[in-house]
Formats: sequence, C-alpha cells, structure tokens
Amino acid sequence: MAAPKYSVLIDVVGLEQEHLTAGLIPNIARLAEQGEQARLEPVFPAVTCPVQASILSGKYPQGHGIISNGLYDRETYTVSFWEQPSALVKRERAWDIAKRNGLKTGVLFWQNTLYANSDIVVTPRPIHLEDKMVMWCYSKPMGYYEELKEQFGEFDLTSYWGPLASPRSSEWIGRAAEYTFEKYRPDQLFVYIPHVDYSAQRFGKNAPQTISDVRKADEVVGRFVDKVSSLHLADQTNIVIASEYGFNDVTKAVPINLALRDEGLLSVRNIGGKEYLDFEYSNAFAMVDHQVAHVYVKRDFEQGTKKMLEMIPGIDQVLDKEGKARFHLDHERSGELVAIADRDKWFSYYWWHQEEFAPDFAHRVDIHRKPGYDPVELFFDPKTRSIPTDTSMIKGSHGRPANLSTGEGFAFYASNRKHDIAGSGVAHCTSLINTIKSA
Repeated sequence: MAAPKYSVLIDVVGLEQEHLTAGLIPNIARLAEQGEQARLEPVFPAVTCPVQASILSGKYPQGHGIISNGLYDRETYTVSFWEQPSALVKRERAWDIAKRNGLKTGVLFWQNTLYANSDIVVTPRPIHLEDKMVMWCYSKPMGYYEELKEQFGEFDLTSYWGPLASPRSSEWIGRAAEYTFEKYRPDQLFVYIPHVDYSAQRFGKNAPQTISDVRKADEVVGRFVDKVSSLHLADQTNIVIASEYGFNDVTKAVPINLALRDEGLLSVRNIGGKEYLDFEYSNAFAMVDHQVAHVYVKRDFEQGTKKMLEMIPGIDQVLDKEGKARFHLDHERSGELVAIADRDKWFSYYWWHQEEFAPDFAHRVDIHRKPGYDPVELFFDPKTRSIPTDTSMIKGSHGRPANLSTGEGFAFYASNRKHDIAGSGVAHCTSLINTIKSA
C-alpha cells in the first residue's frame, strides 16, 4: 500500500477496547478491520492535558512540563486550571515537526493550542466581560472561526462544559473537521471529540447514558470518514482514532485539603464571611485533578505530610521524589508529593467544614478560579439555581496509572492502516507520535 498523503488523528475521549468487542462503535470497527486496533497505555497522570501533550510530543510529563490540567505558580502563589497557551508545552509537537518539513497542519480543540505553530487552529477562547461572557473561539487563519460560525452556528461553550455539556459540542467540532479537511486539505489534521467524558463522570462508565454517547461519538467519526470517501481520498488518508484514558467507576470523594487543614498544614483566610485557601501560609495544600493530587509542601514538612497522607482512607499511594521519577513526573511544576486515590475514589478540592463558609465560586462554573478540578460543575441544583457541592453525584473518574494486570485505565487505539505501535496489543501513548510522524 502506498504511503498516505493525509494523516488525521481523532481523539475520542473515553473509548476503550471493550466498546469495540461489544459492537458499540461500528464505524471505528470498520477502520480497525482495514488496519489494526490495540489497547493504549496512557502516561501518568491520565488526565486530559498531560496525555494530549504526550501523544503530540512523544514525551512524558517530565519532558514537556504539563503535569496536570492545572498549574501552580510558586512565585505568585496562584493556581490556574485549563490555561491554553501553546508555549506552556515545553517540547515540539507533531505540527511543529510537520511544518518544518513543509507540511500543512490543522488542529481543532486540542488543549494548549492557543497561538500554536499550526496553519489552522480553532480553540475555545471566551471573552469575559464584567456583565457577560462572549462566546468566541480563537482561530487561524484570522476569522476562520467566524467562517465556521456562518456555516454551523455559534460554538456553544455551555455544551462543552458545565451542566449543559452534551454531544452537541462534539457534533459541532466534527462538522468543523469535515469542513476544514475539504477546504484546506491539511497534510495532518488533529481533532478532539470530548463529550463521552461528561456522561462517564455523571453516570459511570457503563451507564446507558455513557454507552449512548459512545455510539454518538462513533457516528461523528463515521460522518468524517464518509466525507473523506466522498472526496475520493480514502486511499490517500491515514485515519487514527485514539482515546486518552479509561474510566473508573467511583463511589466517594476524598477531601484531601480538608484533611491537611485538620492536621494544621493548610491555612485559610476568612474574607467576607467565606473561607479562602491561603497559599502563602499553608505548609501543604493539594491541587487536585480527578484521581490525582499534586501536593505542594514547604521545606521541612515533606516527610510528615507524606506519612499523614498515607494514613488517609481512600489514598492508594503517595509519591515522593523517587516515586515521581518512576512515573516520569519529576518536573519542577509537580508537587513535592503526588497522591493517587483508590480506584473507586477521587479527590475534591474542598477545604471548608461548613457549607456557609464555602467560597462563592464553589457554587458556580468557574474553571479558572477554583484551585482544583471540580466535576460537580456538570450538575445544576434547580432549588438553589447554582452548582451543588454534593460530591456523591460523581460516578466516574480517571487519572490513576494504567495497570496491566487488571486492565485498569487503558485507552483505545485504532487505525485504517497498520503501524508498529500495535504490535504487542498494548502501546504507550508516547509511541503514538511516531505513527503521525511517519504517515
């Protein structure tokens, strides 16, 4: 078979090999029949930004610096989640290599792609004003989002995250991918399909709602494949489908910051009757992200904090310097310690004992202000007309290291062509980049 001219990588969050064997993804199955399929071993932590950066760079978090979906700045005492500038990734990614070799690239909705070195970019970039939020997407070429908006309507950010998150986000992205491929014919195109993530967290990995959304993701892929065929480019196009991680069903959240507070390690300030985490005076605090928590600890408190964390029910492991190195997470942005939750647990960021002291942002969709990932933002309490703080509502999570003996955490890979990546049936996502480079 001749080498393909075009290469497309579609990241469908939450796909697992079991979805293929159960007959839930017939369109993707047809691609796999033409080429191959395999389990994909994510890097640790198995959360969106680190895994995407690894897939696209071929490096572990210790190499590219994306250690979670959030970052803590020790100089400014600030935590920020979902920061999008491309420069945060400290390694070349696939489009950098492709452009250096004279290829045209496009990337739609992957993380850390704001100002990316790609010919075509579309990524959410809402404009926050005092009285409202303007829904908008950054794009290259300039004005390309506005062109897509004319074709398919506005990209609704409420379908991308929050209580109204739904397959509508993926459907819009899928249509944009078809349009982009037809108009620009990029040599390499990268597309992110997010919506299965929402249902898996809300309902659990095997819930009917999640299975329904897996089928819908397959339909999005099928429409893209049909578009490629209608352009008579099927034989010239290498299509790779990959997911980022597998899910675990969970029963309970571990309030790690509250435990640190009770031990006198975490400090808060009462401001206007609400309690806010005091980064300056805390000897230890946790930046939580699903089933992983980066714990930032001041000098001389590491050993005691580690022992204390290891005693908390629901915490499986606590990694120190040597442990982080073992998981390729020993980067300056990482916490001095990294906690891993039990398979059926996840970490909440909460640090207050009484609901009346919860900061106002706890009851809002506020992904940038909260010093931790908050999946409860996927729900809405109609009585209070706000985001609830009932962590028992969350039924699915991810982030733990993949476990070969149990199959836990493995993602999914399929391609309409054969590559060396799937030879053993289990592949590291740090190898997936070689598939794209060689296409």
